[in-house]
Amino acid sequence: MEAVAIFPEIKEALSADESHPLHDFAVVYSQQVEWGDMDTFGHVNNVVYYEYAQNARIYYNRKLNLFNEQTSSVMAASSCQYLKSVTYPDQLWIGVKAKKIGNSSLVHEYTYYSTVQKQIVAIGESVLVYLDKLSGQKKPISESQKLAIAALENISQD
Repeated sequence: MEAVAIFPEIKEALSADESHPLHDFAVVYSQQVEWGDMDTFGHVNNVVYYEYAQNARIYYNRKLNLFNEQTSSVMAASSCQYLKSVTYPDQLWIGVKAKKIGNSSLVHEYTYYSTVQKQIVAIGESVLVYLDKLSGQKKPISESQKLAIAALENISQD
């Protein structure tokens, strides 16, 4: 069964509010903040945001079938800017989209929205490089995959 790009309850909330910061995202991942995600300072530890981004990125890639038996990936770069502290209990909605489609890489952009605070709490970016599982060499993103990304996100291909 294919995963939906946006959970129905999130889609309903975004459709009702055109000014919502995640309104233009085609893929929004729902991430529960757990008690153990917090550190001794009483907020979600900075490294946990990278795990959240990973969950959203995997969700995105599975939606587009970019992971398969012949393809693996490696993280080439990642960053996160923390705007507001997040604590348990909270539910984050993470908007994820392609910022740039390369030959064998995909730059993802993330926007973390707190449903408790009703605002963006972090933004991030990552560069994912696709590899052929057998050779370990970079694997080009196929034209059909690029078209699927563009169609999902309603973007034009250069």
